[in-house]
Amino acid sequence: MEKLPRQVYTTEFRRQAVEMVLREGLGIAEASRRLSLSPKTLTNWVRRAKGGGAAEVADAAPGREVTEAEAELSRLRRENAELRMERDILKKSAAYFASESLRGTR
Repeated sequence: MEKLPRQVYTTEFRRQAVEMVLREGLGIAEASRRLSLSPKTLTNWVRRAKGGGAAEVADAAPGREVTEAEAELSRLRRENAELRMERDILKKSAAYFASESLRGTR
C-alpha cells in the first residue's frame, strides 16, 4: 500500500474543526468523519486548544498549506485504498462460500 503524503491544514480549518467539537458539542469521531481527517489528529488539536488556546493549534503545523485539489486527491486515494480492501475481502469470502457449496453437493 502506498504511503499518503502528510497533510498540512490551514489555521482557519483547524480552528473551525476545534470549534465543531468544543462549541457545537459534536463528537470527535463524527467531526473527523465529516471533515475527512483522522480522529487522532482532531483529538490532538482539541487537546492543544483546551490546554493553550487556539493560537497553539495554529502553530502546530509547519510547512505549506494544502490546496483544495491536494486535499481532494488525498481523500480519493484514502477512499480508493479502503474500497480495494473491501473488494479483496469480498473476493475471499465469495471464494470461501463457493468452495463450501461445492463440498456440500458431493
